[in-house]
Amino acid sequence: MGRQDERLEEELALLREEHAHLVSQRVLAEGTSEQEHYDRLLQKNEIQCARIQEQLNQDYQQSAKVVMPKPPIVRNVWHAFLVGGMICTAGQIVILLMQELYGMDFRSASGIASVTVVIVTAILTGIGVYDEIGRFGGAGSMVPISGFSNSIVSAALEWKASGMIYGIGAKIFTIAGPVILYGTMASVFLGLVYYLLQ
Repeated sequence: MGRQDERLEEELALLREEHAHLVSQRVLAEGTSEQEHYDRLLQKNEIQCARIQEQLNQDYQQSAKVVMPKPPIVRNVWHAFLVGGMICTAGQIVILLMQELYGMDFRSASGIASVTVVIVTAILTGIGVYDEIGRFGGAGSMVPISGFSNSIVSAALEWKASGMIYGIGAKIFTIAGPVILYGTMASVFLGLVYYLLQ
């Protein structure tokens, strides 16, 4: 496999040299028929280069599959389930406490729980703890509301050195922007569906 790759790379290098030569010859060509001849040669050269590059890419992908370890899917799913479940459980505990201690209705208690999860996630992101939770829990740490808070605070921390306007102000929604966009679009679409089905 290695020798074949070396041979292909050598052939590709020769073709690139030939391509550069053909380009220079085409520039020097004066007649239209000569230019058309070089155009055809250049096109053939480009096709050959693309084929060899594609073969090299395929060989690389096959080699990478052999060398790369397979991800522990079951373990990753379990960790995501644990972390996501713990975040949701913490939110539910806040809802129950608000209802029991302060006599709030479910909607008000849910709002308090959402705000609590956002604030706690922002603080944990700021002190670097949420990164460790994310490494352990993977997608489980991206439970929508905590993941949103993490993405906002992470972007703010990353770009704070560039200043308040060109740094934080301009880049704070870099990660969260698509979430807001597609979340809004999905909510509009689902709202229309709900409206039409009533």
